[in-house]
Amino acid sequence: MKIREQAYQAAKELCEIAGLTSGQIMIIGCSTSEVTGAKIGTNSDPGTAVELYEGIEAALKERGVYMAAQCCEHLNRAIVAERAAVPFAEEVNAVPQKKAGGSFATVAYSRMKDPVLLEKIRADAGLDIGHTLIGMHLKEVAVPVRLTISQIGEAPLVAARTRAKFIGGERAVYNESLK
Repeated sequence: MKIREQAYQAAKELCEIAGLTSGQIMIIGCSTSEVTGAKIGTNSDPGTAVELYEGIEAALKERGVYMAAQCCEHLNRAIVAERAAVPFAEEVNAVPQKKAGGSFATVAYSRMKDPVLLEKIRADAGLDIGHTLIGMHLKEVAVPVRLTISQIGEAPLVAARTRAKFIGGERAVYNESLK
């Protein structure tokens, strides 16, 4: 299976499992180095990033879900997102580049209609392609999700959804649709 198809399948499956709806956000952390079989941070590849971005974007558009792309540690894992997804967020000033932000974030910034760079976000679900550590950008109660594919290209794939916090105690009654 090609990288674009794997990316599409992973994003589509996570949308379904997480029950994502229009307007929600999926964070994507991606090492194109890992996807191509190299060590993270050593072989950033814009062509691979385009394949990944187009596959994920296609799956998210089907549901009206926004993509947020995590930059590498050289931009402190900042987030590229559509302004419409985060209308009240505080924007920071940097433009991702291949060696400062990473290829995936760079492609996302160039392809989004009105991209903004943020220090943080609280996404509803996420794909971590190549151990990029997206947890800091998920809502507080993250739930691991096992997908039918466990890697994209050569990179390990980890997925998560989030759920509302359970509060109260033994007398509490919970809304089953928020699990």
